[in-house]
Amino acid sequence: MLASTFAAHPAAAAAARRQRRPVCPRQPFCSQIGVATPRPLMARLSITNALASQSLESSPAAPPKLSFPILVNSCTGKMGKAVAEAALSAGLQLVPVSFSAIEVPDGKVEICDREIYIHDPSEGERILPSIAKDYPDMIVVDYTVPDAVNANAELYCKLGLPFVMGTTGGNRQLLHKTVEDANVYAVISPQMGKQVVAFLAAMEIMAKQFPGAFSGYKLEVMESHQATKLDLSGTAKAVISCFQNLGVSFDLNEVKQVRDPQEQIALVGVPEEHLSGHAFHMYHLTSPDETVSFEFQHNVCGRSIYAEGTVDAALFLHKKIQSGANKKLYDMIDVLREGNMR
Repeated sequence: MLASTFAAHPAAAAAARRQRRPVCPRQPFCSQIGVATPRPLMARLSITNALASQSLESSPAAPPKLSFPILVNSCTGKMGKAVAEAALSAGLQLVPVSFSAIEVPDGKVEICDREIYIHDPSEGERILPSIAKDYPDMIVVDYTVPDAVNANAELYCKLGLPFVMGTTGGNRQLLHKTVEDANVYAVISPQMGKQVVAFLAAMEIMAKQFPGAFSGYKLEVMESHQATKLDLSGTAKAVISCFQNLGVSFDLNEVKQVRDPQEQIALVGVPEEHLSGHAFHMYHLTSPDETVSFEFQHNVCGRSIYAEGTVDAALFLHKKIQSGANKKLYDMIDVLREGNMR
């Protein structure tokens, strides 16, 4: 049976756990002032300069920071805005154009003091070619809506634009086929949070090495996201697939989706300040005789984990393009394996 609440998120209990650190007593000086004879000033400066020079010569030069144009589609959504901010923080060039069916005042939004001009998605095929010409090496990041996933991917592929698909939903099989047929560079993942992806990778390894380990077990799944998320969690789908390979019989229709804010507070334990942006998942397994149970849980408040992971995916894809990698289609596990994340 599902627990009545998720475990309290660290953000909700941090204040209660915080304690004052003990103040260390100041230690008295061990020797009187003036006991040591100071060296002449010029001698001290010479030694300091020599050491500094030696340190500069021996220290390897820091690798140059990557910078390339990134177009975030769409900047009118909270996730797109978070990615745009993370991209600027990472030193990337934010293309001042985005697409959205949402009308905004004066047809533009401001992100980190930069104006981003918003166009209707129907104008994409007309506008994107000139943007790509003005911004060579541009990578598109997609955080739109599930219904637009396949149409957007087809457009990016038609124009030969490399992209990172962070939007969940759509026909994923068709999405992969579209990219493979077009031979375009892309990172596609239902989950961009690096640590959550690592958990998913561990689940996949377990399912592959121990198929049928949970045969006969009953699975219950609950996932809670902000009310604006329309589709079932892509992460939940991936984890459920692993459990199915481990021998568990489960249908996606059995997932309990929580979108009501009051239920999220009372049942799930989501902090009120994160109702507009969170991702809580719980998977409960029970043995056939109900004497053994397992519970897996991962809770995320806010969007920074996904935004940072998305920027890492774009950096990864840029490096693959520049190196002329033969492989074109990647996921976040490929990004993790590269090991060059910030």
